[in-house]
Amino acid sequence: MSDLDQLTRSLARNLKHWRGERGFTLDALAARSGVSRGMIIQIEQARTNPSVGTTVKLADALGVSITTLLDYEQGPQVRLVPPEQAVRMWSTSTGSSTTLLVGNERGGPLELWSWRLMPGDESASDPHPDGTTELLHVTAGELTLVVDKQPHPVPAGTSATFEANVPHTYRNDGEEIVEVMMAVSVPPVR
Repeated sequence: MSDLDQLTRSLARNLKHWRGERGFTLDALAARSGVSRGMIIQIEQARTNPSVGTTVKLADALGVSITTLLDYEQGPQVRLVPPEQAVRMWSTSTGSSTTLLVGNERGGPLELWSWRLMPGDESASDPHPDGTTELLHVTAGELTLVVDKQPHPVPAGTSATFEANVPHTYRNDGEEIVEVMMAVSVPPVR
């Protein structure tokens, strides 16, 4: 079985599990997430591999991390995630990418990400649920962080935090590669 097949099956199983755990009907999850009922059915039947944006919307609506939706098992108290098990969530032909390194559900979803943005590339994000916080640290280059249409230059060595319940974009306006470590904290579903 390929990695993509395993990921598709894990997502199908975990989406069904968490939808049931939250007591959401297909229609309720569709309304909360903005993802169509038909797409949710296809995902739960492992007939499609959804986009990163769709996966994020579903995770946000369920109040779980993307890691939880993609993990094929929950580990012991200490869980090591070797590099080959990190999940590449987005990439471009120029070499930009985001990788979900690890996540945890205790106290609300918490995720650790690694970002690499090539010159001229960007990644836009829809608003996350109220109370979602993103923290980032730029390790190379200068990131242009756009939060609610306001650009903020974040040079190497600098950290930033913001409430992610508004549209936001990560952009490389410079000439060198931008590398970022980011943590995302999502409040638990009430």
